[in-house]
Amino acid sequence: MILSWLKRFIFAIAFMAICMPLFANAKQIDSASIQTSLEKLEASSGGRLGIYAINTSNNMHIQYRAKELFPFCSTGKIMVVAAILEESEKNPALLQKKITYSQKDVDESGYAPIAKQHIDRGMSIAELCKAAIEYSDNTAMNLLLKVVGGPKAITSFARSIHNNTFRLDRWEPDLNTAIPGDTRDTTTPEAMANSLRHLALGDILSVPQREQLKTWMKNNTTGDKKIRAGVPTDWIVGDKTGNGQYGTTNDIGIIWPSKCAPIVIAIYLTQNKKDAVKREDIIASATRMALNELATTDQCIKQSYLY
Repeated sequence: MILSWLKRFIFAIAFMAICMPLFANAKQIDSASIQTSLEKLEASSGGRLGIYAINTSNNMHIQYRAKELFPFCSTGKIMVVAAILEESEKNPALLQKKITYSQKDVDESGYAPIAKQHIDRGMSIAELCKAAIEYSDNTAMNLLLKVVGGPKAITSFARSIHNNTFRLDRWEPDLNTAIPGDTRDTTTPEAMANSLRHLALGDILSVPQREQLKTWMKNNTTGDKKIRAGVPTDWIVGDKTGNGQYGTTNDIGIIWPSKCAPIVIAIYLTQNKKDAVKREDIIASATRMALNELATTDQCIKQSYLY
């Protein structure tokens, strides 16, 4: 994947001049009650929970194990699609390029609810991006990885947007093994939330690409029992979920409260038993707890929602 070094330089300058002061002024909510609540929630999950949530209106944030590494599983598809979208700025025809593939590609990926329907005709790169985000299609993920140059290229893309913890090492479905202590295919909740904020709400992507990413996230079909289950039904959520072995259950997203600034949140859960069941309820509960706490420092959120 060919990256625009001029754009990278401009973004680096903008990041230091604008974003860094924002983060320097970001304030953690040091409420003992939220930490205790998250500790209890973690204990009930049978695993390790990580969360980072930030209110973009006042930069107040909540963190719990936010700097620890977690297997990201399919939440990593956000990075792949973002890299494709960035490349499409230089190559406007890219998204319409047709990619052909075989039954073997579908079988090897392990999960292909959309790609399996189009083996005979292939799919455009835009269709593959849509399938990867909205349906978490693994074949789409692998085909997009081939377009950008493989896992190492995505790790390089993450570094270029100042995410120094994200590392993609493997392809689908192997990246979902989530073995405790294995640093392959991991990131931190803090780094992933900040990356999502820059990609969907910042200037890394041009406006059309940024809006397209948000549209695909808002149309996600796999997250109804995760972050979306923890917010009022009239709020808008755009998210990307992930599941893996060891009961790994993840969701990252942007929440648009009614008439309030967006909230960016990343929640990761992984367990110690290989066959542990996923715990979507933990993600929903963590979301509610985070929103409750953010509401204490933002009257807009408080008026719109308070569990």
